Amino acid sequence: MNNKKTLFDKIWEQHSVGQRHDGRHLLYIDRHVIHELHVPHAFKRLDLSGRTIRRPDLTVIVQDHTVPTRPGLELISEHIKITREYAKKYQLKLIDVGSEQHGIVHIVSTEIGFAMPGYTLACPDSHASTVGALGCLAFGCGTTELEHILATQVMVIDKPKQLRITINGTLQAGVSAKDVALYLIRLVGVNAGRGFAVEFTGSTVQEMSIESRMTLCNMAIEWGARTCLIAPDSKAIEWCSKTMLSPTRDQSFNMSPFWSNLKSDKGAQFDEEIELDCSKLVPQLTWGTDPSQVVGVDELIPDPMVMASTDQQQALKALTYMEVCAGDRIQGIKVDRVFIGSCSNSRISDLRAAASIVRDRKVANHVKAIVVPGSTQIKKQAEVEGLDKVFIEAGFEWHHSGCSMCAGANGDVGNPGERCLSTTNRNFENRQGRGVKTHLVSPQMAAAAALAGSIVDVRNYL
Repeated sequence: MNNKKTLFDKIWEQHSVGQRHDGRHLLYIDRHVIHELHVPHAFKRLDLSGRTIRRPDLTVIVQDHTVPTRPGLELISEHIKITREYAKKYQLKLIDVGSEQHGIVHIVSTEIGFAMPGYTLACPDSHASTVGALGCLAFGCGTTELEHILATQVMVIDKPKQLRITINGTLQAGVSAKDVALYLIRLVGVNAGRGFAVEFTGSTVQEMSIESRMTLCNMAIEWGARTCLIAPDSKAIEWCSKTMLSPTRDQSFNMSPFWSNLKSDKGAQFDEEIELDCSKLVPQLTWGTDPSQVVGVDELIPDPMVMASTDQQQALKALTYMEVCAGDRIQGIKVDRVFIGSCSNSRISDLRAAASIVRDRKVANHVKAIVVPGSTQIKKQAEVEGLDKVFIEAGFEWHHSGCSMCAGANGDVGNPGERCLSTTNRNFENRQGRGVKTHLVSPQMAAAAALAGSIVDVRNYL
């Protein structure tokens, strides 16, 4: 019998409360992070049921999806207003618009020490897995699930199967974690992760910064993964040591030895394994309307007729919506808008990378280019480093933190028919505005396109 355990097994077993007669598991949740889109309905259900919140001290609410990011815009949504009322009623920590801690929920939770190695975390947002970069086991949940978790501190969940993805090879200049994520989705498709908890490992992952790992984990949801983890190493421990909250009653011991042992045992068994060599990877971008419709920047747009029959119809539909032709070069296609932001790519390292491309250059006259930092902390750090001036002088708009064009729930959307190069995680039809054609790219690729006014290879701008 193999007694070796995976990282996922170790965290799961430490948080397992029991198993129901129907086979589903009860998993203790250490932390809840919530954004304002789900507060009104979930908390109304709490009111109607007469339940209350079991551990208010382990819950934080972040206003991010509907907050205005354009300077001088004070529009406040109904979601924001209702969220303030419920936060006050239940005496919950609220990170509101204008707070020094404000930002996108998945970024804020890592900045304030709410997401930690070995913890479980629930968030009513599909990209909860972002914090897996720290070895924090996070699950997205629905509104009904959220009500139950708040009231019981337990999540009802089917135990996922396990998939290990080993990524090796040193990335070339101009190639980033976003390119690795897009390349992976291109290879496996958008459904390969369904029912799986994923562990990322390998030399490429080890070489990545914590922020790059967050990008990789953020994008795991786009190929269907239930959640994902990266074993915490010295980089993660250093990150967490700087952000750790004052010890609470369930956090009164030295965490570092515990964190250091959070890794899969040698010989631990996974249900499936995938290996990737990224040493020759070039910048990647989407050509279609799902995150698997990807090509390298030096490739041609693919012909649906050479694809599997199950993919042909979707590919033909994507070509029509995106107004591109099979066999054409992806480079040279005119761009109307560039968006650098979102929980995928709005961290300080992302802004530094983009700024290094645009410094002392100008945005093309016909391009509207926007930078939205992922948090107020990131925004202030960028301004200390003068990155805001680099972007503004080049012709970019410099916004306050928030989800902005990723969700499009705050009015930040493109005009009908525009083509947008975006550092977000989703390129679905109408995602960034009615009729907007979105290509997912890295911050460096987005910056280069803003300058050229068309899709270009960022390696020519290094």
